Amino acid sequence: MKNIILALFAVITLISCGSKAGLSSKQEVVTNTKWILADNVSGSKVPTLNIETKRISGNGGCNNFFAEAMVNASNGTFVIGNVGATKMACNDLKTEQNFFNLLEQANKYAVKDGFLELYKDNLLLLRFKK
Repeated sequence: MKNIILALFAVITLISCGSKAGLSSKQEVVTNTKWILADNVSGSKVPTLNIETKRISGNGGCNNFFAEAMVNASNGTFVIGNVGATKMACNDLKTEQNFFNLLEQANKYAVKDGFLELYKDNLLLLRFKK
């Protein structure tokens, strides 16, 4: 399990190193869209993200989650409140918790080449595909 967690952080770090320093402020509208994590390194179920008008939901790899959200295409902001989730017992809860923590840190988004990228300032946190 430690190897999975280390691999997840290694992938995130590598992706972050390749991210561009400046993000365009105006972004594609992403409300009413469904995404799956593009860089899933765990052997568990692939995390998903459903973006609605004022909330997000999905699956973290084991548990379903939900949160209030502010997603604004005019300035590229992506801010969510506290993530709530079901409490099923799974083998890889630490990786799922890391996924939830990264979601909560995101404050910007960009859609590039069909991928949804979530950032904390200019640091790439998560990358999803439709």
